[in-house]
Amino acid sequence: MESLDTWEILLLGALAVLLVFMLRPGLRQAFRQSKEATDRDWAGLLVPLLVVVLFVVLLIMMV
Repeated sequence: MESLDTWEILLLGALAVLLVFMLRPGLRQAFRQSKEATDRDWAGLLVPLLVVVLFVVLLIMMV
């Protein structure tokens, strides 16, 4: 496996910074809304996430 050249590292860093600036308004709003979330809102997120994790574990165990 080759290591990255300097220009590739700089390009990846620039893309990461650009991505942060592009997503900043949405992230700010998401953090604001997460402070207002209720327990029922979090359950709506955690239940499907738990189902997916259990499904992946089941698939791994079947191999």
